[in-house]
Amino acid sequence: MLIFTAKQFQTNRFIEMKTIFVTGGAGFIGSALIRYLITDTNTKVINIDKLTYAGNLSSLKSVMDHPNYTFIHADICNNLAMKQALELHQPDLVMHLAAESHVDRSIDGPAAFIQTNIVGTYNLLEVTRAYWQGLAAEKKKSFRFHHISTDEVYGDLGNTHLLFTEETAYDPSSPYSASKASSDHLVRAWHRTYGLPVVITNCSNNYGPYHYPEKLIPLVIINALAGKPLPIYGDGQQIRDWLYVEDHARALYKVVSEGKTGQTYNIGGFNEKTNLEVVTTICIILDELIANKPENVMKSKSCSFTELITYVKDRPGHDLRYAINAHKIAKELAWHPQETFESGIRKTVQWYLANEEWYQDILSGSYHGQRLGLMD
Repeated sequence: MLIFTAKQFQTNRFIEMKTIFVTGGAGFIGSALIRYLITDTNTKVINIDKLTYAGNLSSLKSVMDHPNYTFIHADICNNLAMKQALELHQPDLVMHLAAESHVDRSIDGPAAFIQTNIVGTYNLLEVTRAYWQGLAAEKKKSFRFHHISTDEVYGDLGNTHLLFTEETAYDPSSPYSASKASSDHLVRAWHRTYGLPVVITNCSNNYGPYHYPEKLIPLVIINALAGKPLPIYGDGQQIRDWLYVEDHARALYKVVSEGKTGQTYNIGGFNEKTNLEVVTTICIILDELIANKPENVMKSKSCSFTELITYVKDRPGHDLRYAINAHKIAKELAWHPQETFESGIRKTVQWYLANEEWYQDILSGSYHGQRLGLMD
């Protein structure tokens, strides 16, 4: 008689192994998802990543040698490469995270966002549709294409107390969010026109370990440790709902495994904070954890990292507030975030303090050479 542990029941280790095709798996959210899939579920993972500036294979060192993990260096815009990968590995599920995702970069150079987020998604939908249509009946029935998107497609809630729901009309503000909105529409069209079984998720702002250093939270941590200014756009009163990336990974697996075909699920952390609150919270945690502060902090009036906060000119078209209503995924799929903002941000700060080598390799540019070596 087999005796299963509670952990094994929880992680479905005795369910037939599935193969999941993950695009953008070397990115921040993608790498968190893959670490979760390999560690806590009974799945094989095929990681497809172009390895642009934000793709970092060192974020996957903990699972890189696992027999259930495979990496393919390829661009989702490459039709032949995607066809070959699908035919070779025969996935049961596709989870599409590959995207250009930085608002400021999209304002300075929108072309890359159109190419990857729109053209790349179109290409992936087409090769996936051809692959799906050729599957045996049972595998075809259980197949899913999961498109991972953002709450930014909904636009700006302004000074209201409203929340984004799955029925909120799209009103994107930046080239980034417009390109993601376009990709969402393509996925829905391929479902309605061709019957491709899809699910879509729109998430709030993620944070946590392995976040690329140009993003707000890691930038503040790293700058503070170096005694550099902590830049905040405008007056810092822009509000975001913050979601710990490992909570997001669990939600994504819930949706692709149990979500209803054709449905959209909003994923949020139930943690609305102004940008100023986020930066101030990080400073307070660093004040507690760092005894030997940079000289300019020690000489400041309060000896606090908050003295480094600097207000800079606001970005064009900056949305004031995003906030997710995540009741649908909670009710239908029994998903709830495990981390509060207070617990998650403390874990995040502690991770960056313990992993200076990871982000210094990126900042110095030395990771580029390491990355090429890993791809050989």
